[in-house]
Amino acid sequence: MPGSGSLGVGIGWRAEIDLTVERLPGVDFVEVVAENVHPDRLPESLRVLLARGVPVIPHGVGLGVGGAEPPDPARLAHLAACARALDAPLVSEHLAFVRAGGMEAGHLLPVPRTRAALSVIAENVRRAQAALPVPLALENVAALFGWPEDEMTEAQFLGELVETTGVKLLVDVANLYTNQVNLGLAATAALDGLPLSELAYVHVAGGHSRHGVWHDTHTAHVPGEVLDILSELCARVDPPGVLLEWDDDYPSDAALGAELGRIRGAMARV
Repeated sequence: MPGSGSLGVGIGWRAEIDLTVERLPGVDFVEVVAENVHPDRLPESLRVLLARGVPVIPHGVGLGVGGAEPPDPARLAHLAACARALDAPLVSEHLAFVRAGGMEAGHLLPVPRTRAALSVIAENVRRAQAALPVPLALENVAALFGWPEDEMTEAQFLGELVETTGVKLLVDVANLYTNQVNLGLAATAALDGLPLSELAYVHVAGGHSRHGVWHDTHTAHVPGEVLDILSELCARVDPPGVLLEWDDDYPSDAALGAELGRIRGAMARV
């Protein structure tokens, strides 16, 4: 069981596996995609979990703090309402570019890691923090490319953003693996540079390789290499929580339970 103030090991709640999540042993907390729930009409399964005392974290995918435009007040209001309805300990989102000029990118794209971008994003983060009733954590994204004008590594950029705004970190070790395979960015070097003292929790997920490119699909068993990165993270900090993401092609209850066991095993290697 998780200790006081700790989230433990969890799984992403999805409507397709709501009953599975309810009956899986050892689920200490869950995360729900904020855009998929209405705070006034929470799914019965989430109400069951909340009644058991299972923490539920709303995880946004569309806020777009990485854009030049300020965060949409309606999206912020929705995240805040979800946090209140779920009695959430925090809200998480992505450090990503998702739209500009009213056009949606359709992906969580990396932000240009420049001083100018940092200034704009820090202000966007402050606006989001002011609108939310609980702390905000930002997630590092998987990338298929890097911006040629980058002035900082991702770890440096996130470190300065944390220092400037006080925002928390959601470290996705599967995304670190994706960037290692696709961009040659060493995951261990990223871990050494990230301000892990501000870690809120961790994401773990599987994916697929196609023509030498790793795709972070959240539709497969977690590769051993991703679990190795998790172990490396645990050697540096005791993570408050580690959560398995699985978004489609759902396996059996037993298979999901086994994945949670593999995560616990990777955490215990330290």
